[in-house]
Amino acid sequence: MDTMKKYTWLFIFLLRAQLSFAQNFEYFALVKEADLLYDAKDYKNSASVYSKAFKSFGWKGEISDRYNAACSWALANNIDSAFLQLHKISTIANYSNHAHITQDPDLNALHKDGRWKPLLEIILQNKEKAEAHYDKPLIAQLDSIYREDQKYRQQIEPIEKKFGWKSNEMKALWKIMREKDSVNLLKVKAILKQNGWLGTDVVGEHGSTTLFLVIQHADQITQEKYLPMMREAVENKKAKGRELALLEDRVALRQGKKQIYGSQIGRDIETNHYYVLPLEDPENVDTRRSKVGLEPLALYAMNWQIKWDVEQYKKDLPEIEAKEKRRGK
Repeated sequence: MDTMKKYTWLFIFLLRAQLSFAQNFEYFALVKEADLLYDAKDYKNSASVYSKAFKSFGWKGEISDRYNAACSWALANNIDSAFLQLHKISTIANYSNHAHITQDPDLNALHKDGRWKPLLEIILQNKEKAEAHYDKPLIAQLDSIYREDQKYRQQIEPIEKKFGWKSNEMKALWKIMREKDSVNLLKVKAILKQNGWLGTDVVGEHGSTTLFLVIQHADQITQEKYLPMMREAVENKKAKGRELALLEDRVALRQGKKQIYGSQIGRDIETNHYYVLPLEDPENVDTRRSKVGLEPLALYAMNWQIKWDVEQYKKDLPEIEAKEKRRGK
């Protein structure tokens, strides 16, 4: 299965949505249903729902969704359908993640098939073409930074469940994270000073996203400093609009304003309920989200068991704002 799955607002936001799909609610809803069926180990129905999603949008589908469909087909022992999806993303969309596909246990049923090795050859060729102009030493450095950024964030949920949100163990984890973030920020600042914002053509998808993550996890002054640089990078197609949207939202909230894309989620520690942090013009949020390649807010909110109802949200907004003001004091 593709590893880019949902995270809480404290984790990274690696969103799969592309602009062309952001306007198709049915597609996203079906993909989410297929993901849930996969999680429930109902692989045959998961694969079938993925097919419904592709059909709903003229048989178009995002690379990660087609890859996940292939995994479900493989686990359902429908080898031909699994290869069909993988062939599409490797020959048409130039899928190049050779390291991931060769290690993914979901696809073990394909390994003895005569089509497996030729498929891997195509993917390896795609990888070599994609990386021909990469700055590999810089990619290695960014990969190390990424691992440090995520290593401790991935411990938040299990430590909270075991010891509690206000426990000494959680306080110790936050302390380590602040220290690691500080070191990572120094490294990223040096990279940005020397090179500007680097796109996927130089440091690959993962490397470019790492730059965003470190700034997203930085202090307000740093975020405000690099926000114009990232805006320019998006205009020059060196950064993703959907990642910029997350930074725009976080900076706006820190400045005491409302977010505009609804990407930032809060949690009531007492009730353990999640909610969308103060949002500007909630009626038109999906229009704004679609322009930067984000899925509809109703589907995004489902990741935190939030039922998005714009009218109810408008009624709840004054209390949400009051709650955030109390928290900020």
